[in-house]
Amino acid sequence: MQDDPKTLVSTEWLAAHLNDPDLRILDASWHMPATGRDARAEYDAAHIPAARFFDIDAISDKRSALPHMAPPVEMFISRMRALGVGDGHQVVVYDNSDVRSAARVWWTFRLMGKTDVAVLDGGLAKWQAEGRPVEDMPPILRDRHITVQRQAGLVRDVTQVAAASKLGDHGIVDARAPERFRGEAAEPRPGLRSGHIPGARNVPFGRLLNADGTMKSPEALRAAFEDAGIDLKKPVITSCGSGITAAVLSLALERIGHRNHSLYDGSWTEWGSFPDLPIATGDA
Repeated sequence: MQDDPKTLVSTEWLAAHLNDPDLRILDASWHMPATGRDARAEYDAAHIPAARFFDIDAISDKRSALPHMAPPVEMFISRMRALGVGDGHQVVVYDNSDVRSAARVWWTFRLMGKTDVAVLDGGLAKWQAEGRPVEDMPPILRDRHITVQRQAGLVRDVTQVAAASKLGDHGIVDARAPERFRGEAAEPRPGLRSGHIPGARNVPFGRLLNADGTMKSPEALRAAFEDAGIDLKKPVITSCGSGITAAVLSLALERIGHRNHSLYDGSWTEWGSFPDLPIATGDA
């Protein structure tokens, strides 16, 4: 794998840079409620040295009834300053999650105009499997100024996605499991209809990963999108259940050099709750 401090870095890269003064490491683990796992408690017990905990649910738009929508700019600034993350820092985000939630925080930083941010390939599991250090000590935090310039083109709302679905001028790619995409499995959140956005294609996020949780090669990533029927000459909108695993697709698109992509933040939690929005079932 080729290390890229703007998308993805290896455990070897992080180990070599662990003591860099301008490195900031974030544990962005998030778990589906049904797992019963407590990401904060797991972080407190063991994290990569000097890592800070990025709480995806807490650092989100509290004005929305939808889960963990992207935070307002002011909240992002205040929370990052409190975590000691600011201008001039190289950020590395990792997780120990089945849904690869670090990509969501990578996308959130990109949304805020911060590009010196990478996901740790393979996450905490790979780091620990290699016998690398962890600690249970809270990091020393010093306030750091952060400048934010929100990149509105990286996020889409339900109206924009409905237009894209109708016009067919964007590829829409859904990261959920095939059974959920086809409408054969009930959604984990109650009250949602089953199926997918008309015109969407299905690339379950796990297809983009190797057995050890690392991301596949750019060639394999490109093939996964093309095999699913995504026209990579068009702009692409990524979607999933609630905007977490969609970011894995966004990261993969960035890895293959597809720069014109955005994320549907409300994802199926929003679309599936509107009785008047069209739904497709079966394979795309």
